[in-house]
Amino acid sequence: MNKSELISKYKHHLTLKNYSENTLRSYLNGLHIFLDYLKSNQIKKVTSTDLEQFFHHAKKELKYSYSMMKQLLASVKFLYHEVLIESIDFNFNIKMKKPSSIPEVLSVEEVQRFLSTFTNLKHKAIFTLCYSAGLRLGEILNIKISDIDSDRMQIRIHQAKGKKDRYSILSPKVLELLRRYVSEYKPKEYVFEGKDGGKYSSASVQQLMRRHRKKANIKKKATPHTLRHSFATHLLDNGTDIRFIQELLGHQHISTTQIYTHVSSKSLKDVKSPIENISI
Repeated sequence: MNKSELISKYKHHLTLKNYSENTLRSYLNGLHIFLDYLKSNQIKKVTSTDLEQFFHHAKKELKYSYSMMKQLLASVKFLYHEVLIESIDFNFNIKMKKPSSIPEVLSVEEVQRFLSTFTNLKHKAIFTLCYSAGLRLGEILNIKISDIDSDRMQIRIHQAKGKKDRYSILSPKVLELLRRYVSEYKPKEYVFEGKDGGKYSSASVQQLMRRHRKKANIKKKATPHTLRHSFATHLLDNGTDIRFIQELLGHQHISTTQIYTHVSSKSLKDVKSPIENISI
C-alpha cells in the first residue's frame, strides 16, 4: 500500500467512525507527521521502540505541546488499531503530564467595555451572543435561524464538541438585539452569514476580536473563547450551581467545569488575608 492509498484508507475509516471534520483534520495532520518521519514503506515493520523514538523526537526536537503530543498519539494509535489492524504495543514510557493552567477571563466591566466598541449591528450581535450564552466560536457560526427558540428562550446547539446536542440560554436583551439584526441583514439560513450567504468566516470573527480588544484597551490576550470562559466565571460569581453551568457549557465531566472555581472572584473575595489581623 503506497502513501496516498494509506491516507485514503485512514480517512475512510475516520469517516465511518463518524468523527467530526475538526477531528478528521487533526488525525490526518498527525498521520502526515508520522509518515514524514517514518517513510511509509516501513510502516508495517515498526516496533514499540521505533514508536518511542518517534514520540521522543516529537517532544524533544519538534518541541510539541502537551495537546499536540496527545493528538499525535491518538492519530498513530488509530492507524495501527483501526486501519492496519496491527497489535502493536503502545505501553512504552511516554510522559505527557497535562500542564496546569487557568483560563483567561474578562471582568464584567471589561466585557461591557468591549461590547460597547461595536457600532456594526452584526458584529455586536455575534460577540454579545457568544458571551451571553457561553458558546464556542464554531457553535456561534453553526447556529441556524430555526435554532433560536424565542418561546422557550433557548438556543439549540447542534452536534457540538463530542457530537452532542444541547441547549443554552437566550437572554431577552439578546433576543431583542437579534431581532433588530435579522430585520436589517435578513439572513436566509444561518443566523450569521457571509456576504454571499453560507456561514460567516471564523477568521473574520478572530480579526474583529483583536481589533475591538484594542479599542476597548484590554491588555489581556482575549479571544472569542475568552468570552465563553467569562460567561462561566460570571455565572459562578453570581451563585449559579456548577452543575447547571456544566450543562450550559456542554462539558462531559464536572472536573472540566471546576476549573472556573479557580478564577471566580466570589470565592477569592470570601477569603481574607491574615494580614487583616495585623496592624501595619
